[in-house]
Amino acid sequence: MIESAYIHIPFCQHICHYCDFNKVLIERQPVDEYLNYLEKEIQHTVETTPFQKLKTIFVGGGTPTSLNMGQTERLLEIIHRHLQPIDETCEITFEANPGDLPKEKLKLLLSGGVNRISFGVQSFNDNLLKSIGRRHTAKDVFEAIYDAKEVGFHNINADVIYALPKQTVDDVKQTLDMAFILDIPHFSAYSLIIEPKTIFYIMMQKGKLSLPPEENEAKMYELVMDKMEMHKYGQYEISNFAKPGYESKHNLTYWNNEAYYGFGAGAHSYINGKRITNIGPLKKYFSKIEETGLPYLNVHEVTVQEQMEEEMFLGLRKISGINKEHFLNKFGQDLYSVFGKQISKQIQSGLIEETGEGVKLTRQGKLLGNEVFQSFLLD
Repeated sequence: MIESAYIHIPFCQHICHYCDFNKVLIERQPVDEYLNYLEKEIQHTVETTPFQKLKTIFVGGGTPTSLNMGQTERLLEIIHRHLQPIDETCEITFEANPGDLPKEKLKLLLSGGVNRISFGVQSFNDNLLKSIGRRHTAKDVFEAIYDAKEVGFHNINADVIYALPKQTVDDVKQTLDMAFILDIPHFSAYSLIIEPKTIFYIMMQKGKLSLPPEENEAKMYELVMDKMEMHKYGQYEISNFAKPGYESKHNLTYWNNEAYYGFGAGAHSYINGKRITNIGPLKKYFSKIEETGLPYLNVHEVTVQEQMEEEMFLGLRKISGINKEHFLNKFGQDLYSVFGKQISKQIQSGLIEETGEGVKLTRQGKLLGNEVFQSFLLD
């Protein structure tokens, strides 16, 4: 059963040094044409693979708020026309950059049913922001979130990144202290990953990127966890912290390994046991929809073994971990009969612990998550 949809808007006002998502600079791009083809994809998909009711819609990018007012209104119309029925229980999130979201656009989003805004804050150190290709300042963040609250948004997230080039543990502490002043209900805190085809990757290849040592990265993450706990933000996933009731329902769809639509150039779907990747380049995305109605680049039928592996490395990202009864009901197999050897090894290593309901990461396991996840890939 499909209850979530992701919509990709691949346009940005500028390109950040660390971003490897499918995106292009918005200037001189066929944005209106893109929205036309996006609508065709959505319409064709829901006709061939219908849903009953969506619980979450997430509009990401790129930068969805880089669309102008008319284009934003058109996007909201497409959502309401094809992804109905939508009511106040549906979590509808838009990603946004501080500094490019005027009050008029905030009001338009709110009136269009958007009830959650996710701001790409990353840091409150203006020099660091400049060095990673961000154009906003700490002042812009405070103004943007003040405006969002004043317009009527209550469910607001801020993304922050640690382990940035030349960043110190003290820089992270200062960013967190500033972040808590915002008084918002959700934070995501990610460690920087250098991805191919990014500006940072090119700099690293040339020996021009000075990253914090691994021990400092671990200290930064522990600082994040401790500070969040101190300010009563519950850690419900490795990188996500929320006040009670404000956990991201959409992202929980991914971590619970549930089905979802993925619309737009370069988007990913998980539908009827198939993981689907859409074509990324805009012209090819348009052409494929003209030819077939759907912009699929790759369709992979997920085997039961792969589903169980995904259940482990996605589910262990959640602080609650893996529920053995849920695993049995979902796959008809006992968790320990499938992964007993791996679980035992990770318990001995101090990276996983047993609970009454199943297994979850220890604090040390959170620091070495990727190592744990890889151990559940069966031969």
